[in-house]
Amino acid sequence: MDALSSLFGFLYQCGDAFAFLVLAACGLAVIFGMMGVINLAHGEFIMCGAYVTVATARAGLPLPIAIFSGALAAGAVGLVVERLVIHQLYDRPMDTIVATWGLSLIATQGTLIVLGSSMPGVGVPLGSFTVGAYSYSTYRLVLIVAALAILAGLYLAFNRTRFGILARATIQLPHMAEALGVDTRFIYSMTFALGAALAGLVGGLYAPTMTIVPTMGSTFIMEAFVTVVVGGADIFLGTAPAAAVLGLVKATMTSAIAVSSSCSKGRKPWAAVRYSGGAPAWCCWQR
Repeated sequence: MDALSSLFGFLYQCGDAFAFLVLAACGLAVIFGMMGVINLAHGEFIMCGAYVTVATARAGLPLPIAIFSGALAAGAVGLVVERLVIHQLYDRPMDTIVATWGLSLIATQGTLIVLGSSMPGVGVPLGSFTVGAYSYSTYRLVLIVAALAILAGLYLAFNRTRFGILARATIQLPHMAEALGVDTRFIYSMTFALGAALAGLVGGLYAPTMTIVPTMGSTFIMEAFVTVVVGGADIFLGTAPAAAVLGLVKATMTSAIAVSSSCSKGRKPWAAVRYSGGAPAWCCWQR
């Protein structure tokens, strides 16, 4: 039983790390993979979704509706940003880096000035469950299911809908698509808004598990970029497999480090899971 609970703890940690990486990277992969825009403001769209989610949840809306509101708000902001800034910088990747970096600084410092250094959170819902001698957050399982559902939804959106067909045609041969009557400007705008909305959805999903501060996007953006760089911008053939491999590596390395540390302190290594902020961490011991 102890071995099975330890195995469950490890698989739980792998799944949580996979969900974190996939959710953090999917919006970035959509914008970069389909538009060639390196969006350094990705973390600020996540922050926008988290702030709107917490604000609406504290106003009395149910958490699922609040999360959806955060995604819509981030998508709307993304649409405005694309129309005002990004659409002038296509085929100029270095300029998009500078522009989105500037936007990220403006968003972070503006939020700090207007809303303060932090916002009261909403708490993690759904409680916990026990396997063996250890407790695990039920909400983390919801995040794993949400990551798989988002991947499935994106696959259907880009392979089974008219928008997906037009979007892939616009990315592959934009001049030919435009010659055939496709409104490529609209496709680019909607694609950027979709990537921003996905980022806002991630912020809303992780808002109950994190401290809501203006710099919270930095928790996501580094690992999101690593996942996209390792796997490539294709969500299904690159980002998702890379997230699975990196999640396994992360869980293995952190558990090995925790076991080594606990053994050096004279404790008996065993499986327990704890978290710091929104990013998962593994700590194993039994007194």
